[in-house]
Amino acid sequence: MPDLLRSSKVVALGGGHGLAASLSALRLVCEQVTAIVTVADNGGSSGRLREDFGVLPPGDLRMALTALCDDNEWGQTWSDVLQHRFTGEGDLAGHALGNLLIVALWQLHDDPVLGLDLVGRLLSARGRVLPMAAVPLDLRAQVSGLDAHDPRATETVVGQVAIAKTRGLVESIRLEPQDPPAQPESLSAVREADHIVLGPGSWYTSVLTHLLVPELRTALAESPARKVLTLNLDMETAETRGFSATRHIETLHQAAPELAVDVVLADPTIVEDASRLSAACDTLGAQLVVAPLSQAQHTDRHDELRLAAAYRDILS
Repeated sequence: MPDLLRSSKVVALGGGHGLAASLSALRLVCEQVTAIVTVADNGGSSGRLREDFGVLPPGDLRMALTALCDDNEWGQTWSDVLQHRFTGEGDLAGHALGNLLIVALWQLHDDPVLGLDLVGRLLSARGRVLPMAAVPLDLRAQVSGLDAHDPRATETVVGQVAIAKTRGLVESIRLEPQDPPAQPESLSAVREADHIVLGPGSWYTSVLTHLLVPELRTALAESPARKVLTLNLDMETAETRGFSATRHIETLHQAAPELAVDVVLADPTIVEDASRLSAACDTLGAQLVVAPLSQAQHTDRHDELRLAAAYRDILS
């Protein structure tokens, strides 16, 4: 009997380490994985290259590519090369070599998707990596709790790095420019997908950002694909301080009430009240699936084999 999951088309959305975790798991059970990556990073090497050359921030795209690399010697060697970060005091200090390679290919070909596809071929990547939008984006959040004299007052915090480190509570978030154009290949991937995985990742700056691109949000809502929302292992990040798993679900539903989800996947350590969390999942039309997903020694990190087993059970 053929393995239908292995030959099905799976799209994973997110950014940074969270998306890398889901991709590392999905590549073990699927052969046609497409990553759709947020492009609002403004820090570190990505921020410098974006400012210097006016390009999409390459860092999260690079991380997604290396997560999809083949396990053979060639793939692992080139993955290590792309992840290498220069040290020292010179102009290259802090830059990841993979970021420089991606930007070089973008300058040579003037096509961000072609450049990423070429890097994928170099890595023997088991999938494809695409940007969610056709232009670099900035994030602006309304954050409360920054004024000790008026905790309910909100202030605008600009940029993914600042939002991710905020001392306050993120009340809402938006993109600059507003209503940005989606990357056409990303829209096609969503429309053709058999399965769609959203999360894990920084909730406001990596997960919910995809729902702020109108064309992508509409494509996700209209897609007949089976949709899985993967919740984070760590609820207490700076941008979601004090959030429960239920609150994460509620904020997603508020951001895109038209988006239906089939399954919400959660590690047992984050389920504080199973009945309340299940009720929140109901608002998305989703079934709650609880399974161990973390590494034994590092409970804040996903175990790729456990996550792969969970995805296989859910998507088969």
